[in-house]
Amino acid sequence: MSIQRHEPTPILSNAVEHGNTVYLAGIVADDPSADVKGQTQQILKRIDALLARCGSDKSRILSAQIWLTDIGNRAAMNEVWSAWVDPKNLPVRACVESKLADPRLLVEIMVTAAK
Repeated sequence: MSIQRHEPTPILSNAVEHGNTVYLAGIVADDPSADVKGQTQQILKRIDALLARCGSDKSRILSAQIWLTDIGNRAAMNEVWSAWVDPKNLPVRACVESKLADPRLLVEIMVTAAK
């Protein structure tokens, strides 16, 4: 089976396709000045674009990992997540508190999807 890598950087690829599976890197907001809702919206928009590039979409997400710098922001992040995620095709998900590479970032999301 072939492996396709998309948007490589010096340390990672933002998306990797292998067989009928799409793996996304941890996605963070482009504008870290936004609040957790704004950052989550930016991330989900980017996830939509990366999945589309790989021939998938949010209805095919299998799993999601979410990192919040403050677990107290979980409800606000979930508000945006719940409005975006396909309610008929909910993925498995984990949401934990963690430091992120840039202290301005409040949330990071990584997903795996079927094609």
